[in-house]
Amino acid sequence: MKNNKFLKSTMILILGSLIVKILGFIIRILYTRTIGEEGISLYTLIMPTYSLIVAISGFAMPIAISKMISQGKIRSKFIMSQGIYILLFINIITMTIIIISSSFIANTLLSEPKVKVLLIGATLAMPNMAIACILKGYFYGKQNMVPNTISNVIEQLIRIIFIIFFLPYFTNKSIILGILSFLLLNIITEGASIITFLILLPKNIKISIKDIQYDKKIAINLFSESYPLITGKIIGNIGFFLEPIILLNTFKYLGYSSDFFIKEYGIYNGYSLSLLLMPSFIITALCTALIPEISKNYSLKNYKLVKKRIKQSIIICLSFGIIITLFIFFKRDYLLNLLYKNTSGTYYIKYLSIFFILYYLEAPLSAILQALNKAKYSMKITTIGVLIKLIAMFLLSFLKIGLYSLVIAEAINIIYIVYKNITKINKVLKNKK
Repeated sequence: MKNNKFLKSTMILILGSLIVKILGFIIRILYTRTIGEEGISLYTLIMPTYSLIVAISGFAMPIAISKMISQGKIRSKFIMSQGIYILLFINIITMTIIIISSSFIANTLLSEPKVKVLLIGATLAMPNMAIACILKGYFYGKQNMVPNTISNVIEQLIRIIFIIFFLPYFTNKSIILGILSFLLLNIITEGASIITFLILLPKNIKISIKDIQYDKKIAINLFSESYPLITGKIIGNIGFFLEPIILLNTFKYLGYSSDFFIKEYGIYNGYSLSLLLMPSFIITALCTALIPEISKNYSLKNYKLVKKRIKQSIIICLSFGIIITLFIFFKRDYLLNLLYKNTSGTYYIKYLSIFFILYYLEAPLSAILQALNKAKYSMKITTIGVLIKLIAMFLLSFLKIGLYSLVIAEAINIIYIVYKNITKINKVLKNKK
């Protein structure tokens, strides 16, 4: 019965993610074609900061809440209410810091004053993101994946409608206004998700004012669950945030122009990485279903089932990685032209795609370590991996090989993290029967 529930949850997530990803393909194609190569370059330039904002706004609460709810030791509404206190506090501080430092980031670190308003716009959806994450965590903990699937589809449909009917108008006014309007759309999409989750909450869930009062003990427990989970992700995003800053300033020192870097970095992230990351929705779905399942059985000392789930997930991800990366490698020009009407970035895919076989193992291995209560180790390895990547990227830049310094550093990072995480999992479960 438990096995069926896990498989059912996973299949719902995969199917839902497939629908969302197909809609995402449409969004990406329409958005890229509407704002053009210049717009993609500017959009890509702020994506590291935006990714950091998204990571902080949720603070790994969906995973932490789902883990605590699946263990069944504390009532769900008490766990969710403490999540609200934690996230709103963190988000208000983060929004303030980014808005105050937006001029410095845009003018000094990125050498592109135009992106200041984009950085500010990116922060405004953070409160809505936070509340949506809390409700998402509740449904994950109950292994009910349908509400999240519905909310994601609604979000994507709103984006498609906006891109078709409104984005061309704003983009014709200016590229910056077009990108800004797309970022501000997150306020509406996250709000739609919140409404969807509230409608789909079980009728027996009634939350009163007393239920949302601060409880120090539960808040500390929840924070202690989320902190190790998000630290690694934040460190990874900080590395992503520093990536264009280090590269841009190193390239300028070596004699490259800012325009060259912004264009090539936009091609690398906007086309090459974008294509390679498109199939990762299956991995994301698997990880979401995997954590509460392994966490629950590990706490019950059902090590046989834990090992079975780990083996299944690794086989699925490795098989998927081999098939999809080979397909992208041989069809890269066709796929880029089909999706973006642009073959820029095919040269980066040629060298990076082979390492993405291992990349598709990164998230599942990290999720497994989190479920085995080894999130701190995962955070440590992520931190070291980020440092290795940034140092390698910086040193390789002096070989004057352009953005290939980033490609090689990315490959080194993937190999290191996968090797260390899989070694740790084997060590933890070695003597468990």
